[in-house]
Amino acid sequence: MKRLNEQEIQDNLAGIDSDWILKANFLHREFLFKDFVEAFSFMTAVALVAEKASHHPNWKNTYNKVTIDLSTHDADGLTTKDFDLAKAIDKCYKK
Repeated sequence: MKRLNEQEIQDNLAGIDSDWILKANFLHREFLFKDFVEAFSFMTAVALVAEKASHHPNWKNTYNKVTIDLSTHDADGLTTKDFDLAKAIDKCYKK
């Protein structure tokens, strides 16, 4: 998978929710939920999507907050896989 250049990254940012931000070599977003059960349910849905895509996020859960960082380790940066997964994660969040 080809690592995206700065212009490609900016172009792809326009196609995802504006709550995703660039943080170092990662797409970063924080999700807040009513409680732990909602947060964990979201993580379960994301896990299924990520496994199907064979692209797994770096993430952290603290009670009702889920923090996700996306990057393609093999490319040492962002690729279209990261933006595709971000879109899929947003669909899980909106359900």
